[in-house]
Amino acid sequence: MSRKNDDEFSSGENADYSDLELDPETGQIVSVSAEGEQVTVASAVFEESEPASMLTADRLLRDEARPRIIPETFGRRLIYRLTFGKFNPGDNKKVLARRALDARIMLDLEGETRFVPVLTRKGGVGKTTITTLIGMAMSLVREDRVLAIDANPDRGTLAERVELKSDRTVRDVVKRAGGITSFTLFSDYVSRDKSRLDVLASDTDPMLSEAFDEGDYNVVADIATRYYSICLTDCGTGIVHSVMRAILQRADGLVIVSGGSVDEAKLASETLTWLESNGYGDLVKNSVVALNTATYGTQLVKLDEIENHFKTRVRAVVRVPYDPMLAAGAVIQFDKLHPATRQAARDLAALVVDGLVD
Repeated sequence: MSRKNDDEFSSGENADYSDLELDPETGQIVSVSAEGEQVTVASAVFEESEPASMLTADRLLRDEARPRIIPETFGRRLIYRLTFGKFNPGDNKKVLARRALDARIMLDLEGETRFVPVLTRKGGVGKTTITTLIGMAMSLVREDRVLAIDANPDRGTLAERVELKSDRTVRDVVKRAGGITSFTLFSDYVSRDKSRLDVLASDTDPMLSEAFDEGDYNVVADIATRYYSICLTDCGTGIVHSVMRAILQRADGLVIVSGGSVDEAKLASETLTWLESNGYGDLVKNSVVALNTATYGTQLVKLDEIENHFKTRVRAVVRVPYDPMLAAGAVIQFDKLHPATRQAARDLAALVVDGLVD
């Protein structure tokens, strides 16, 4: 085809398209010359253009160029090495399940900080413990930062669940809020566990315990939004306290803690009812119940019935088993917990993140 004809096709002026055909194999527009030869004129576009994000390594790399995942377990790893990598049996179901749970916990949460209150109207059911467990399970897997705030106006004990590295409290943050202009400065106010969970303690002076109110929480929360992706809030039992209004208004998810006794289950359910009647029905439907089976009287109660009740009201229920370390009420070392306890904490963390994804 002459340059003139090519220009005519490009411009669309005075062009003769009678000799143009579509090559079904390549999807290109061709011109058939007098000698029967095909000359490419242009490529036909049949689909919408793809964004750059579609060019993933998963799609483009040949099998030999993909990173090789060596099996974790001894027997499968031995087979892989004895065959010089030619045969990869892959990981067993247990390892694959663990990695799948990790993937859920570490999902990228784009946008603003997500706030998750942990609450119930009954004291002594393990809210502080559950807050700590969820925070540690998240921090061990996620690459971003997780903060746990003790918003209990009646002298909370969240900071006592981790190794104390700071004697600062929420009160100090409120007083010096204007001077906290970087994460390095804010780090001086929190205690960081070896899991990488940051904990901000509540007021320790009983004379000031009622002073931490709605405005104070908003000051702390506003600072937290600068540096953290997830903010867990350990709440007090006073659900009508002014600070609770600020906590619930910011909530993106919710964890309700219930003990294993009759009265503890009733109060946890009544907490859901109160939330529903005060405009937080959507929050309740998306919430998760942590059923702490280590409370007094659990062995005398039909836990299945409690669990079935809450499944009719919330998104998911997770049982947290008895663990001597948790029962002691001391510092929690996540890696020293019973495997079943760690699994429950990780399940809770994954479920919470599931509910935070847009």
